Amino acid sequence: MKEKLYTIPLNDAVNAEDECPFCFIERKLEQDLLDFVLGSSSSYMESDIREKTDEAGFCRIHMKKMFDYGNTLGNSLILKTHYEKIRKEMKDQMGAHAGGGRSRKGLFEKIRPSSQKDPLSVWCEKRDHSCYICQNLDETFQRYIDTFFYVYEKDEEFRRKIFQGKGFCLHHFGILTDAASRHLNQKQYEEFCRETFRLMDENLARVQEDITWLIDKFDYRNKDADWKTSKDALQRGMQKLRGGYPADPVYKQK
Repeated sequence: MKEKLYTIPLNDAVNAEDECPFCFIERKLEQDLLDFVLGSSSSYMESDIREKTDEAGFCRIHMKKMFDYGNTLGNSLILKTHYEKIRKEMKDQMGAHAGGGRSRKGLFEKIRPSSQKDPLSVWCEKRDHSCYICQNLDETFQRYIDTFFYVYEKDEEFRRKIFQGKGFCLHHFGILTDAASRHLNQKQYEEFCRETFRLMDENLARVQEDITWLIDKFDYRNKDADWKTSKDALQRGMQKLRGGYPADPVYKQK
């Protein structure tokens, strides 16, 4: 299949021979978004972008990554207008909430059912999980899942690379298995499950073996033995179970 612009990142990820091509894609997407939000393009100075970041905000993980990125002025400008929106929303929530959480019968007797959350708490929770980077990352990542199955159906060489590769992390394996049932016909789906189940079992066994040898290397009797492929087994083992790159350095502004 002739490579197209939208298939290049997917082929790059597969050719990287990583523990999970979708971790590879996800990392690149996240770094691109950090560059977009805070990088030299100064998108945070654009009113339409600032309106979106004010509305969505950022989750705890991406707040930390934005801080580590290193653009103090850009981060501060984003927070300044986001604070204005948050304070207005919070005042509205507190105004609607005032006095509404307790019964007149007793100070601690609630008038709403015990299974129903406090409205102000619901607003805080919604805010806590809203993130401009997460939203854009999820939307773009889903398009790569769709592209994966488009290329998978059309390109025999691509399928060969996948089934001879290192498999996926468990996180992305679950996403792929779910998506396969929607993208593939019955015969293709059965083949995909059969081959990926084998692939995952073989590669989890491979990583487990590397971790076992890494442990054995701490035995003084093995101090002169070859490390084999175990030197980075810890970070690969963590990635295989939960995704991501535990050993990655902080991503900073170029």
